[in-house]
Amino acid sequence: YGKYGGFTPLSETDVLDHLNKTFQSDLNDRMKLITKEVAKYRAGLACAPMHFFQVTYNKHTLTLDDLSTLDDQNWVNDQVINMYGELIMEATNHKVHFFNSFFYRQFVAKGYEGVRRWTKKVDLFSKTLILIPLHLEIHWSLITLDVSKQSINFYDSQGILFKFAVDNILKYILAEAKEKKQAVFQKGWRMVVNRTIPQQKNDNDCGVFVLEYCKCLAFMKPLLFTQEDMPRVRKRIYRELCDCRLSDCLNQDKAT
Repeated sequence: YGKYGGFTPLSETDVLDHLNKTFQSDLNDRMKLITKEVAKYRAGLACAPMHFFQVTYNKHTLTLDDLSTLDDQNWVNDQVINMYGELIMEATNHKVHFFNSFFYRQFVAKGYEGVRRWTKKVDLFSKTLILIPLHLEIHWSLITLDVSKQSINFYDSQGILFKFAVDNILKYILAEAKEKKQAVFQKGWRMVVNRTIPQQKNDNDCGVFVLEYCKCLAFMKPLLFTQEDMPRVRKRIYRELCDCRLSDCLNQDKAT
């Protein structure tokens, strides 16, 4: 409770594993009792929420309100998306670049000049992958750029294609190539729409799907998760944000 500001990232199986290790015994037959006791703690501590709790990492600050967007069926907010992107960049030694969620809006509103300084200290064309989350009204999607293949890839957990967004990103990368005098990247880009990817079965998990796409793609892992994994993925992302580092294993949820 003190480490994470609440019980959101905790599951009853976590408690069971901890008790089994502590007492060096198998307490699986006590699961009903464990669940009952955890529920008591949740109810009691809910009366005294840790409003002062926050996580600070580089220029990011997450409050308990931000982190609570990962709870249950809540919609993930920009702050969670952007700090998680920062963790991905750090974990890949900045071979992957993550544009925060305000980048696309700024480009659409003000054109290339409005975002030209965003890459003042970044060479996009030396990256293996560029991740661009899109928040279009009430839905999250993802555009990635595979620099070596010169492909612009679109990922959407509801199977929607926002071609205008891909066209905008194409305009951006061509303008960036011209600005940075990268002649080879001023032509030859192609669009790839990824249809056979994990899809959400509700109206609440698009942001979580985008973060999981980002993590898998950044580490070149297959997209094997499903809607049924989302409760565990939400808890894992919550822990990763509070720990300010990504977990070592992408399959930690299923292994647990």
